[in-house]
Amino acid sequence: MALRFSRLRKLLECVTITLGACSLVVLVAVVTVQSRPAEGGMGGFETSGIPVSAELALDIIDGADSEDSEQEPSPLSYSVYRVKSGDMIGIIAENAGVTQDTLISVNNIRSTRLLQIGTYLKVPSIPGVLYTVKKDGETISSIAEKYEVDGDKCAAVNQLALFDSLAAGTTVFVPDGEMDSVQRAEINGDLFKKPIHSGWYLTSYFGYRASPFTGQRSYHSGVDMACRQGTPIYAAMPGRVSSTGYNNTYGNYVIITHHSGYQTLYGHMSRITTRAGAVVNFDSKIGEVGSTGLSTGPHLHFTVYKNGRLVNPMALWH
Repeated sequence: MALRFSRLRKLLECVTITLGACSLVVLVAVVTVQSRPAEGGMGGFETSGIPVSAELALDIIDGADSEDSEQEPSPLSYSVYRVKSGDMIGIIAENAGVTQDTLISVNNIRSTRLLQIGTYLKVPSIPGVLYTVKKDGETISSIAEKYEVDGDKCAAVNQLALFDSLAAGTTVFVPDGEMDSVQRAEINGDLFKKPIHSGWYLTSYFGYRASPFTGQRSYHSGVDMACRQGTPIYAAMPGRVSSTGYNNTYGNYVIITHHSGYQTLYGHMSRITTRAGAVVNFDSKIGEVGSTGLSTGPHLHFTVYKNGRLVNPMALWH
C-alpha cells in the first residue's frame, strides 16, 4: 500500500512538471505571436503625440520652404523662337511662360497683326518689359516705382544698385513690368472700334492709290467704307467732338479728339447728328452715311491722326 502511494505521488509530480513546461511553451508562443509584425507592410513609430524626430522633420521642411521663398531672382537669359504659320503672339508668349507685353517690348513689335512667318523672336526667361531711361538721374528704384514692381528684384536682374544714377538712353529690363494699356491696344489693333458696325465693304485702303477722279497716283489719307445711304456712323473711340462742318473735299464732316494724341475724321456724311463739344463713346451716333463733297457714291471716309500725323486706321481697329 505504501509502495502504491509512493508511485502515485511520483506520477503526479511528473504530470505537474510536464504541465508547467507546456504552459511555458504556450506563453512563449503567445509572446512571439504578439510581437510579430502584422501582415500588409504596415509599421512606423506610433505615439499619442508628435515625436521629436517628426518635429525635426517638419522644421527641416519649413526651413526649406522659407529658403525657397527668399531665393535670388532667376537670372535673365534669352532664347530664340521662329514664327510659324498660324502663330499668334499670345500663344507664343503662353508657351514660353511670359506675357504678350514681354515679347512685344523686347522685340519692338509695332503691330501684332503684321507678325511675319519666319521672323525670329527673342524670348526672355522671365516676364517683363524693356525700359529706356528718359533723362539722366533716373534710378532702378524710380523705374520700379513707375511700373509698380519689386525694386530689389529689378536691381538684381539688371545687376545694378537700387539707387545708382542712370544715364539717358540706358535700357533696363523691368521684371513683371507691363505696358501701358493704350500702347498695348495700339499694337494689338484693339484701340478703335469700326465706325460703321455692319453692312459695309472696303472700297479704298489707306496709302497710295490710283485716284478715282483722275487716275493719277495719289495718297489716300484714310479708308473708304461703302454702304447704303443713311447708315448710322458711330464714334470709333470715346472722346469729345472738336468740330463739325462742311468742305469741298469731305463734304459734311465730324472731327473727334481722343486721349493719347488721337483725332478721327468722318467725311461725306449725308447728315450730322452731333455737335461740337459733345462727349461721345463707342455707342454714340454722330451722323449718317452720304456722298457729300468729293465722292463717287455713298460711303464713309475715315481718317485717324496721332499727334497730327496720319495713321492707318486698319492697324488700330477691331
